[in-house]
Amino acid sequence: MKMLKRLTELRKSRKWSMQYIADQLGIAKSTYAGYESGYREPSLETIKNIAELFKTSVDYLLERTDDSYFNAKEEPVEVNYPVDLTDNKQLINIKLAIDKKIITSEELYHFIAFIRAKREIEENGL
Repeated sequence: MKMLKRLTELRKSRKWSMQYIADQLGIAKSTYAGYESGYREPSLETIKNIAELFKTSVDYLLERTDDSYFNAKEEPVEVNYPVDLTDNKQLINIKLAIDKKIITSEELYHFIAFIRAKREIEENGL
């Protein structure tokens, strides 16, 4: 199944552990790890539950669309401004994206490093 990459991206973008997801789905961690590794295939019901957990569509998980923003029941997220991109507590309930593609944790790390370097150059006149 093609959803392996999407499952890993979604989990890492939220900084969730495999154990957390397994607990939310009511399955063993090893079962969920099998979904990400391709060793196991989830049932249709499990795919639906995973989509609901990540607040995305089954089509996105199965790579039938690149639009991850699908959930008619999704309520607006209340955010305290400014959002500190280095505060995981603030980021857990919001999705950051560029061009409708979710920013991965690695991309966010690079973005933060870039801004810090830019500020240092500006402050020190380098």
